[in-house]
Amino acid sequence: MELSADNGNALLASIDARTTLAGSNKMEILLFSLGTNEIFGINVFKIREVTRTPPITKTPNMHAGVVGIISLRGNIIPVLNLASFLNIDKRAIIGETMMVTEYSRQTQGFLVESVDRIIRVDWEKMRSPEVMLTGNEGLITSVTELEDGRLVSILDVEQILVQAFGEVDIPGIAPVQVEGESTVFFADDSMVARKEIMQVLDGLGVKYFQANNGREAWDKLQGMAAQETDGPLHNKLKLILVDAEMPEMDGYVLTRNIKSDNRFSGIPVVMHSSLSSEANRAMGKTVGVDDYVSKFNPGILAETMRQYLER
Repeated sequence: MELSADNGNALLASIDARTTLAGSNKMEILLFSLGTNEIFGINVFKIREVTRTPPITKTPNMHAGVVGIISLRGNIIPVLNLASFLNIDKRAIIGETMMVTEYSRQTQGFLVESVDRIIRVDWEKMRSPEVMLTGNEGLITSVTELEDGRLVSILDVEQILVQAFGEVDIPGIAPVQVEGESTVFFADDSMVARKEIMQVLDGLGVKYFQANNGREAWDKLQGMAAQETDGPLHNKLKLILVDAEMPEMDGYVLTRNIKSDNRFSGIPVVMHSSLSSEANRAMGKTVGVDDYVSKFNPGILAETMRQYLER
């Protein structure tokens, strides 16, 4: 049943209290439409509210998908028309509903045609976007299937924000001061995030391995542990960096697996996520995360990793 913007907020009222999902490999997503038959989804933890689209002040010299700005409780935030980024034919139509979202402590409004309902899904049922041939694979991180067989596309909002506002500048990063070789393993399903992480690690001058989702990361980490015969794995692998949201296995379950396996004893796990609320930080602590860094702040990410690498 389609929901109005008004009763859409009733669904979101208890989001901050939903910390029981940590370690369950489940997520809750809000389904929404952009005026086509395709169904899209977004993690409810990233949504602050759903409202009717307010009057928007147009701004010059911006990406075509940035329709303008609004004042929301004294704060000026940009408003993006998601249909424009996805090359949907209705891109010239301003959505009737606005989702106010928070990514890495940055707030923006996303215009959509309508919101539907919140569903709970297993991350293991999330699949990579290559299973869909919509032409928007670069803006979709994962796909899941509803009980009636319809597909839901989970948007790579990080990629959309980069298209809208440009990439974050990488500051000058000094190499870590350690003896011998330091290796970092990281997992992230966002192409934008992986690129930034690699730039930071290159600046730190450390060797690294990567995975595109939690299941792939756990398989690779187990393989590294099985092949290590020259002493404890922490002698070589100095840090593991995980995203919170990943297909097939989320960062919370991945962290719990790592922390419960003695072969990874002594290796810190840092969660690097655009879910920047205190509720999500609390979720990370429940599964044993050693530190939590919000995307996208490469300077803070570099210094956080440096602290662990230079111990």
